[in-house]
Amino acid sequence: MPQFGKPLIFAGLALVALGLFFLLGEKLPFQLGRLPGDLEFRNKNSVLYLPLGTCLLLSLLGSLLLWLLNRIR
Repeated sequence: MPQFGKPLIFAGLALVALGLFFLLGEKLPFQLGRLPGDLEFRNKNSVLYLPLGTCLLLSLLGSLLLWLLNRIR
């Protein structure tokens, strides 16, 4: 059972950070979905939204998280 301790602590800290992000989300100087690099094309009857900047940021954060989890093991 000791091998589960570090990942559980890390997952708990990640959940706390995510919770704080959602609580303070409107007060942050940026909002997910409205980052530079997010494209929005409007037409008369439709809107096409491509969140490229947000996808890159989330991919970077996910890769960093997985790299950290791999190093802890």
